[in-house]
Amino acid sequence: MNFEGLDPGLAEYAPAMHSALDPVLDAHLNPSLLQNVELDPEGVALEALPVQESVHIMEGVYSELHSVVAEVGVPVSVSHFDLHEEMLWVGSHGGHATSFFGPALERYSSFQVNGSDDIRQIQSLENGILFLTKNNLKYMARGGLIIFDYLLDENEDMHSLLLTDSSTLLVGGLQNHILEIDLNTVQETQKYAVETPGVTIMRQTNRFFFCGHTSGKVSLRDLRTFKVEHEFDAFSGSLSDFDVHGNLLAACGFSSRLTGLACDRFLKVYDLRMMRAITPLQVHVDPAFLRFIPTYTSRLAIISQSGQCQFCEPTGLANPADIFHVNPVGPLLMTFDVSASKQALAFGDSEGCVHLWTDSPEPSFNPYSRETEFALPCLVDSLPPLDWSQDLLPLSLIPVPLTTDTLLSDWPAANSAPAPRRAPPVDAEILRTMKKVGFIGYAPNPRTRLRNQIPYRLKESDSEFDSFSQVTESPVGREEEPHLHMVSKKYRKVTIKYSKLGLEDFDFKHYNKTLFAGLEPHIPNAYCNCMIQVLYFLEPVRCLIQNHLCQKEFCLACELGFLFHMLDLSRGDPCQGNNFLRAFRTIPEASALGLILADSDEASGKGNLARLIQRWNRFILTQLHQDMQELEVPQAYRGAGGSSFCSSGDSVIGQLFSCEMENCSLCRCGSETVRASSTLLFTLSYPDDKTGKNYDFAQVLKRSICLDQNTQAWCDTCEKYQPTIQTRNIRHLPDILVINCEVNSSKEADFWRMQAEVAFKMAVKKHSGEVSKNKEFALADWKELGSPEGVLVCPSIEELKNVWLPFSIRMKMTKNKGLDVCNWTDGDEMQWGPARAEEEHGVCVYDLMATVVHILDSRTGGSLVAHIKVGETYHQRKEGVTHQQWYLFNDFLIEPIDKHEAVQFDMNWKVPAILYYVKRNLNSRYNLNIKNPIEASVLLAEASLARKQRKTHTTFIPLMLNEMPQIGDLVGLDAEFVTLNEEEAELRSDGTKSTIKPSQMSVARITCVRGQGPNEGIPFIDDYISTQEQVVDYLTQYSGIKPGDLDAKISSKHLTTLKSTYLKLRFLIDIGVKFVGHGLQKDFRVINLMVPKDQVLDTVYLFHMPRKRMISLRFLAWYFLDAAVFSSVLAL
Repeated sequence: MNFEGLDPGLAEYAPAMHSALDPVLDAHLNPSLLQNVELDPEGVALEALPVQESVHIMEGVYSELHSVVAEVGVPVSVSHFDLHEEMLWVGSHGGHATSFFGPALERYSSFQVNGSDDIRQIQSLENGILFLTKNNLKYMARGGLIIFDYLLDENEDMHSLLLTDSSTLLVGGLQNHILEIDLNTVQETQKYAVETPGVTIMRQTNRFFFCGHTSGKVSLRDLRTFKVEHEFDAFSGSLSDFDVHGNLLAACGFSSRLTGLACDRFLKVYDLRMMRAITPLQVHVDPAFLRFIPTYTSRLAIISQSGQCQFCEPTGLANPADIFHVNPVGPLLMTFDVSASKQALAFGDSEGCVHLWTDSPEPSFNPYSRETEFALPCLVDSLPPLDWSQDLLPLSLIPVPLTTDTLLSDWPAANSAPAPRRAPPVDAEILRTMKKVGFIGYAPNPRTRLRNQIPYRLKESDSEFDSFSQVTESPVGREEEPHLHMVSKKYRKVTIKYSKLGLEDFDFKHYNKTLFAGLEPHIPNAYCNCMIQVLYFLEPVRCLIQNHLCQKEFCLACELGFLFHMLDLSRGDPCQGNNFLRAFRTIPEASALGLILADSDEASGKGNLARLIQRWNRFILTQLHQDMQELEVPQAYRGAGGSSFCSSGDSVIGQLFSCEMENCSLCRCGSETVRASSTLLFTLSYPDDKTGKNYDFAQVLKRSICLDQNTQAWCDTCEKYQPTIQTRNIRHLPDILVINCEVNSSKEADFWRMQAEVAFKMAVKKHSGEVSKNKEFALADWKELGSPEGVLVCPSIEELKNVWLPFSIRMKMTKNKGLDVCNWTDGDEMQWGPARAEEEHGVCVYDLMATVVHILDSRTGGSLVAHIKVGETYHQRKEGVTHQQWYLFNDFLIEPIDKHEAVQFDMNWKVPAILYYVKRNLNSRYNLNIKNPIEASVLLAEASLARKQRKTHTTFIPLMLNEMPQIGDLVGLDAEFVTLNEEEAELRSDGTKSTIKPSQMSVARITCVRGQGPNEGIPFIDDYISTQEQVVDYLTQYSGIKPGDLDAKISSKHLTTLKSTYLKLRFLIDIGVKFVGHGLQKDFRVINLMVPKDQVLDTVYLFHMPRKRMISLRFLAWYFLDAAVFSSVLAL
């Protein structure tokens, strides 16, 4: 707030006055307010003061609930409601901060922030509180410990701060610039020049930054560049306060008069849509503070320094009857704030008192506040009962007197054996930042654990009947998670154990005994592996994507088609999605949606995987739809447009997933607006019912599809925003129904759990036929019903538990544009007849095809797995059989499961995220032929991306049309790589090295040499691969790649895109050539190619003797060819 032109008496509060407070009460302080208040030796009140015990708070009307003394006689300079906990923060002119807990204003903490300057603004963050003084920014924990102390320039005079995101802060004041500070590094990152100095108030919306100046102006600035877009000249004197809500900006301030500055009783209101002022609002108090309090309407609260408060509408007239009075102890109100829930108002006066006004007897400051941590009480007087059955119980909780006798824990040596504790894995952040000097590594302390304290966990014994008990685990997962005892091991997060040979000796067949291909999880952002598998096992999607080819360098549809081709060729070996995820990281929309996780967030499990995969699901469908619509087939890629899937200008992704709808908006004036739209998926909307009422899944799905809601919308007839009733009607049902479950809180999880319990009881009653409606089911009764002596046709009791999701649903379009949805069973099909015949009458039956679930684990963030119903065509291609089967896909772990496992969700550890339903006989509606879109023209000469390349530097001769390779031709292949991420490893106590995460490589150069013909031995491909990712190590001593070779601006090499070179290799593989090289298995793995074994002649295995080490290329070249390879590279 700007204090220019206010009461000059405030200047009498000198900083020296507050350095040592005397407990004697101020003469201006009302003695009756401090009755029964205990003061500590520093003169600070120790507990809150209720106004009266008999105060009655009327719902919806603000009344005073409590008053409390923050600091006796010292004016309150700022107040702030904590945005994360139920606390109110108060700062004083003496630099002292005090916090109060709850509506009772119980003192929580009190500490000195600055010894000389007043606290000018407070901002609460998740881990602490930011305090701004004149030239100092201090970040402190809620208990008072300093997290960081950032000193500004001595000439700075800061007044306001604005938190733009979780780690960026803007700080402004009376100087002609605004500072941007990164809270993670605690460094100044930007300094924005301000044309009009004196920024004392800052606000932010999704369109602008708003800066209030002491000159009376309000400037609107761009969110990215901070340039002035608009400016409002609100007051001729000075600005006191302003606030923004929706499309309105309201400001109060001072106007220039002959005698000086005078408080202006007209509030200036601006419409942010038209960027102009509307009718000023005249109020009946002298406005010093104002805030929007949007509850049912957009009310404004206007506060004067004398304690008068008036509520009014910003576009209406102020009513004198809406004025109430705050009774400050001092002569002036110094600060005002509104809680996030709009249920509480806080006022601070010039005598150090804080007044809390609320509109309910038990208000909450935030809609969803977390639990506040309090100091632990002394445990000596009241010891808790101890559970001797707990192995991790710390017996040190019991105070034991000193004694010379033998203790019970002193077991004799004959009855005990030493059991050293296994060393925990080294933090991944330490390994990433470690610098090695010799064999010793140095790294900064990430401070993720307390000093000299390591959590102690006992190793749980594995069950001898567990099929995975003999599998060695990764060093990261050596400690058994005690909270995962209820989770089957096949659902847990799988990791790869690396050895000196990398992955060559890792037994993937132990995890996957099928011929389907899994996906490796160690790649960044590989959380989407399960969704890639779901899309692959949708036959029309698989064929459509593999027929697609375009000219875009980073096209997700193309990269997904290449990955699907690898999954087709694999015979049980896992594949990598490196190239697909590389293209995924380059899409700006993916980064904007928060879909790209940092390595640290992925390792620590900070991301909410359930929300993440649902956003990814919506993103990938939208992106594939756009890629198909934007298909432009160049001459080199011709053939992709010949697919029979879609016509020009249309997208089969839209035909498969899109649901056409009519959105009707009915205004209260009677006018109706109908707008056609489409969506690729639906999000479940759950009823707000805690009574335990039975809801079929079909009812909830219909409620989510045909969503009715009341909202404010523009009415052309009324020419203003009006309350409207918006309804959604379905015009055309999709072939594939995609549903995001949105189980993001305990409320939705409880709804699933409750409905599953109700469905379980109803299913038991249905199959028993003898149990009365009011009978309580005992466990013995349930077991009997599932026994062979019971009804043979009913499923077992275990199959009925935690099941609410149906395997099939039936939808019917009614004549009045309505939609009927019901659960569909095999018995219903026998009654109604085949669903195919009914489709002619607008009836569609959808079968469950896949469920994606989130496996909860609070330590690692959990993992994502998929249950997929694999169709007949996939089994026919892979195994030569014709049947359907449900499988569990957990990265590279693939296992057949019973179909009931796909719909059983124990909400304690297995939470549904995404559902895929497909129409029956879907495959018969589409042409499933795959035509290879890659033609021989990809091998012809192409231009280089490098600007400085010269023809004299060409190191290869492209193939001519008469040299095109044929099946069985020999092609020499070599590839060079660079390192994007270093290897993460740990040193065990026995001195051996264990790899936690391998280094991430990227192909940098690919060379292909003719194996026959007149130009035998001459390369026809020598491509350097341009990369936009940061390279950690060019491996120049082995690869010959130097910095700058992969940069299009300065490289003199023949530079191409990875996609261009990939297409050349794919064509050679598809045509049937045989590749000759050394260590080709690793090369193809990094390039993301699946090559049949009969097309590879690898000298590593050609000259390998059993039980002997592999022979290096350098030795083979010296022994057979008398040539020294790498000599030119080593001489660099």
